[in-house]
Amino acid sequence: MTAMSRRFATLAASALLATSVAAPALAAEEPAHVEGRLPSGATWVMDVPENWNGTLLLFSHGYQAAGQPNPAENAPSEEAAAIALREGYALVGSSYATTGWAVEHAVPDQLATVDEFTRRFGQARRTIAWGQSYGGLVTTTIAERHADRIDGSLSMCGLVHGGIANWNSTLDAAYAVKTLLAPRSNLRLVDFPDPAAASEAAAQMTGVVEQAQTTPQGRARIALAAALHNIPGHNDPAQPEPGERDWEAQQRNQYEVMTRFPTTAMEWRQEAESRAGGNMSWNTGVDYARMLARSPHSREVEALYGSAGLSLQEDLAALADGPRISADPGAVDYMIGNVVFTGELATPQMDIHTTGDGLVPVQVTSAHRDAVTEAGANRELRQAFVGRPGHCTFTAGEQIAALRTVESRIDTGSWGSTEPAAMNARAEAAQPGAEHAYLSYRPAPHPRPFDLAD
Repeated sequence: MTAMSRRFATLAASALLATSVAAPALAAEEPAHVEGRLPSGATWVMDVPENWNGTLLLFSHGYQAAGQPNPAENAPSEEAAAIALREGYALVGSSYATTGWAVEHAVPDQLATVDEFTRRFGQARRTIAWGQSYGGLVTTTIAERHADRIDGSLSMCGLVHGGIANWNSTLDAAYAVKTLLAPRSNLRLVDFPDPAAASEAAAQMTGVVEQAQTTPQGRARIALAAALHNIPGHNDPAQPEPGERDWEAQQRNQYEVMTRFPTTAMEWRQEAESRAGGNMSWNTGVDYARMLARSPHSREVEALYGSAGLSLQEDLAALADGPRISADPGAVDYMIGNVVFTGELATPQMDIHTTGDGLVPVQVTSAHRDAVTEAGANRELRQAFVGRPGHCTFTAGEQIAALRTVESRIDTGSWGSTEPAAMNARAEAAQPGAEHAYLSYRPAPHPRPFDLAD
């Protein structure tokens, strides 16, 4: 049981019995906390307040690496759960049957959890899917492929660019590290035969990055690799915020992410490849000079190359001429079948993202916006941004404010104001006294085309 589960388990001991008797919607006479297990093996957790307002919130949790604990979660934080329950929302969520890149399990497990809730408590008046990080990807998959099961959705710091775009962007930074910092090494970037090989490659890349950080030339090249993945120069609340032109401080902050990056680029990739049956990403035909020009970090890279006495053009030429990587068509088909987004939203969705996210850079929202625009579904999407470093470092009020915005759109058919002042006012109403930080922001383009056909 998670800490959040333990907190709400005390609300109603009599409701902890896993009975199969369904009660009518809105008829909860006392707070209920119930836990159980699906036939798939996934666990689930449900909290229903005494004053249930008829809205069910389906929460999709973030990525859990293979072998890590995988408890069921039904809210992004204890504080967000407390606010939501106080306001009358029912909360549900599953663990997913497996850890790792488990989208093909996560989506049916989440929908089965809704079915289980309906059997126990009755039909919800409306259902809103919300999720954070990898759970934002699960939520967006539900929104695109199972729109008949929900009334709206909220992705928080989510991978809304989809599976292929995610692994392509990860490959770009890894390719730059190998090509520019370890060109004669045997460093493997894709097609890992097993977890041990991936861990070995991750350790090797970490060593390469750490050694490069000791020289001006190495630091410039790390900055280039980081720019291709759009890693921000202020990405952790513990970091002092660098000045706008303090390139050295920005690079140090990017380096901190790059020392952790191999875990994603190798170990998490290997788990995803094992599901897909091969490598699902490629960099054939990619113009890295053009990608750098589109990056918000291009000036930093140019400045660091200049101070290091390096030729940026020569290194971009090395990236252009290096051995490229092709995808396995079957693995690409797996991704298309499970988690490539078309932008074809049929119900309202809101994306919120922090501007200083080093794990899932904010430019992923540009990819989603472009896809939704191309699909002609602009009316269904709104995006809002929080000016804060870190991955998913929202206040509970900021999350509840976005949730209320989606709910209002469902109720009225109009988004109303999603400007920063309005979003911060909603956040303050939900969580008074916190430092809410919605701001006006337009992210740079995503480094790679979002549309698979491109």
